[in-house]
Amino acid sequence: MKRNMMFSMIGFALVFALLFGLNSCAPAEEEIHLGYVLWDSEIASTHVVAAVLEDELGYNVRLTSVDAGPMWTGLARGDFDAMVAAWLPATHEAYLEQTQDQVVDLGPNLDGAKIGWVVPQYVTVNSIDELNDYVDEFGGEVIGIDPGAGLMRASDLAIEEYDLNYNLVEGSDAAMSAALDRAYDREEWIIVTGWIPHWKFAAYDLKFLEDPMGVFGEAESIHTVVTPDLQDEAPEAFAFLNNFYWDADDMGAVMIMIEDGMEPFDAARAWIAENRDKVGNWLP
Repeated sequence: MKRNMMFSMIGFALVFALLFGLNSCAPAEEEIHLGYVLWDSEIASTHVVAAVLEDELGYNVRLTSVDAGPMWTGLARGDFDAMVAAWLPATHEAYLEQTQDQVVDLGPNLDGAKIGWVVPQYVTVNSIDELNDYVDEFGGEVIGIDPGAGLMRASDLAIEEYDLNYNLVEGSDAAMSAALDRAYDREEWIIVTGWIPHWKFAAYDLKFLEDPMGVFGEAESIHTVVTPDLQDEAPEAFAFLNNFYWDADDMGAVMIMIEDGMEPFDAARAWIAENRDKVGNWLP
């Protein structure tokens, strides 16, 4: 009896050790911390990535929204494991230069992005260099977003380079969109900082102002950037992030669902359910 009890206890201990060992190695016990900026485009992409990491690969995912500068420095310090919100080569150029030795750029996850100043189509102005002739019509303001954004730095430079008599109003993506909506309903003239992909181009008839001095640069890409340790510490997450790539229509579909009232994770999972083939190509 003592021998049988001893073997039973040993067997239980082995099973417990095996189960505990397997559980401790499971991806579900690992956390991936994503940083992102509160642009509608990056809310969409980050929540899609988080949903895939959680639902398909079993990771615990933590999301933190910050301004662009803290997003890059946080990644460089290891506070974040990854981001899919790096606008390059121009918008976040300075941040990449400061942190390039502490981060790994996996390349574009979306091509054909663009930044600049945007007005409704009914506005008869077409170029930034015409704006000083219409200061009163625009109220002498360009409606901006969060002050740490690369788009805001470029906007400050545009005011300087074009010698404009305008003030750049700091705010957020949501505040900018609300101001655009009010002005558009009343057919008032307004300039907002803008970028594509963004849902507002589907909701309103808009145009970019021409930028003859090239202050806002050419077409950009949105990149995935990770910490150097991620490949070793979470190889499946790294492989997925390295494969993650979609287009403006994909991102736009998620943004529209969020704008129509869906929670970001619900919109992300709804898009994933409708795009299983594409998501399957991302998985390791």
